[in-house]
Amino acid sequence: MARKKTNNALPSFDELMIPTVKAIQELGGSGSIDEINAKVYAIAEISDEILQIPHGEKGSMSEIEYRLTWTRNYLKNFGLLENSSRGIWALSKADIDVTKLDHVEIVKVVRDQNKSTQPPKIKTSSEKIEQEVTEEVDKSEEWKDQLLNILYEITPSAFERLAQRLLRESGFFQVEVTGKAGDG
Repeated sequence: MARKKTNNALPSFDELMIPTVKAIQELGGSGSIDEINAKVYAIAEISDEILQIPHGEKGSMSEIEYRLTWTRNYLKNFGLLENSSRGIWALSKADIDVTKLDHVEIVKVVRDQNKSTQPPKIKTSSEKIEQEVTEEVDKSEEWKDQLLNILYEITPSAFERLAQRLLRESGFFQVEVTGKAGDG
């Protein structure tokens, strides 16, 4: 159930889910929190009056920013988004069809997941752990060849989105892809 609105024009966190996915799609599949929020404000046509409503008495963030934080976390728990330690959020799949998303269903699924208990972890023997570590070390060199093969196979637009994501992860903001015909 969505949080009770303090203002009729103030969308609940679940009503912001579809605009958030659309915003990240428009940003090329990834974006910083500020970039995503700004795009959501435009897509959802959120007025300046609504943007000025503080969250709580301290007012360190706006109510809409607070709700967008919950929105991103629910979308992450549902499996639509992922985020890095650098505050960059990205779509977990490039081909998300927003017309098929149902914010009510997303909330229900995530809340049901939270209610279920995690199965107990199975303890492994030290011998098994040692074997797994050895296998991981052997596999650690294979990634370079795999990466090169993938880079050769992806489309120019996919490479541009990858470069955009890498720049954002490195701390660059307002990263825009300006692909031109014939530049690939």
